[in-house]
Formats: sequence, structure tokens, C-alpha cells
Amino acid sequence: MLKQILRFFVPVLLLVALIGVAGCKKKQKPLPPAETAPPPTAPAPTAQLTATPSSITAGDQVVLSWRTTDATSVSIEGIGDVPTSGVKNVTPSASTSYHLVARGDGGTADATARVTVNQPPAVQVPTKTMSIEEEWRTNVQDIFFDYDSADVRPDAQSTLSRDAAFFNSHPDVKVVIGGYCDERGSNEYNLQLGQTRAEAARNALINAGVPASRLRVISYGKEKPFCTESTEECWQQNRRAGFSIDR
Repeated sequence: MLKQILRFFVPVLLLVALIGVAGCKKKQKPLPPAETAPPPTAPAPTAQLTATPSSITAGDQVVLSWRTTDATSVSIEGIGDVPTSGVKNVTPSASTSYHLVARGDGGTADATARVTVNQPPAVQVPTKTMSIEEEWRTNVQDIFFDYDSADVRPDAQSTLSRDAAFFNSHPDVKVVIGGYCDERGSNEYNLQLGQTRAEAARNALINAGVPASRLRVISYGKEKPFCTESTEECWQQNRRAGFSIDR
């Protein structure tokens, strides 16, 4: 009977003892959660921009050079998007500041290059001074007469007015008025007719304000023809009062 009781209680006592020993052990605290490392920070972009040369004359070229780091996009004001590094030729017509902006995950960076454009000096065109002979050929015209007449025609009146204006603008120049005739008629008759034609032109110039002291008349008759054909067109060329500089 005793053996049976011991068989029952001994295991129970051992179990209680084990539980007591286990209860005496110090409880361990739970481990704190592992800390998560922050993500790496993206580096900030850098930018460099140069203009060579920085001062030019209008029409010349400039070389823009740029270099960036850690940039995903780059633009230059007035040019647009460009590679992250590069070279470009530009020809500014006026002084210009080129502004570069580089953008990346780490922010933005910018750089500026200034180009001064100088305007070329004005070209001085030498003024050509016309000689009195050149001015004479440009501005002075002869007048023409009808056959066997010394009357100043209406078309000759306007020519004489322009001639007088030129003579008056050159007061130091004296004028020879030559009277001419066509080949028809005698030498004596044509010399007299030429004289009358020259004097008619002289009187018209005096009436237009040219001093008489600057005007000299001479008759060449038919001795110095401008045209030698025996046609009305040619004869008309020879019936004139011609003007030349009195040397």
C-alpha cells in the first residue's frame, strides 16, 4: 500500500519542484526591433559654362562650353535643351548672357557666361568731289533752233533756265556761247546766223540772272558740225547754241 502511495506522489512532487525552479529564473526582455537605415541622399548637381571669346565684333562666332555632374536634364536659355556636357558655336548679334540650368535628383545648379558684342565702326565712304568739267557735262545742255531761225524755242527756254541756275551756282566760271548752223547756205550767211543764235542764248541767260560779264559769244557757222550726214536729223543736231567753259 505504501509503495503505491509513493509511486503516485513522487512524480507529482518532482513536477512541482521543477515548476518552482522554472519560476525562479529571471524573465528575459524582448529584443527591440532592428532600426532601418535611411535611404542614401542623391548628390547635388554641379554646372560650369564658359564663352570663348567673351568679347567679339558683331558677326563673329563664340564657342560655348559647358560641363555638369549628377544632372538628368540641362538647358541653356535662348538655346533650349542640351546634353549634360558639350560645345556649341553661337553668333550673337547683341551682348548676351547665356544662362545654363542643370536639374537632377539632388536639386538644381546654374551657371552664366556673358558675351559682349561690339558693333563694327561705320565705314567712311570717301565723298567724291566732281570736277567742274564733270558737273558741266551732267548739268549743262545745249539748245536747238529751227531751220534758218534764231528764235529761242519753248523747249529751249526750260533748258536755258536750268543752265542759268547752274551758272549762277558757280559764279567763278565764265561761259563761251557758240552759235552753230547746218551745212546749207553760204559760209558768210551761216557765220552771221550762228552769231545771232549765240546772242539770243546770251540774252536769255542774262534775263535769267547770269551776269553779262561772264558770257562771251562766238559764231562757228557751219565749220564745226556735230553731225556730217545730209539728213534732217543730222542738220537739227547742227543748228544749236552750245555752252563751254571759258578758259
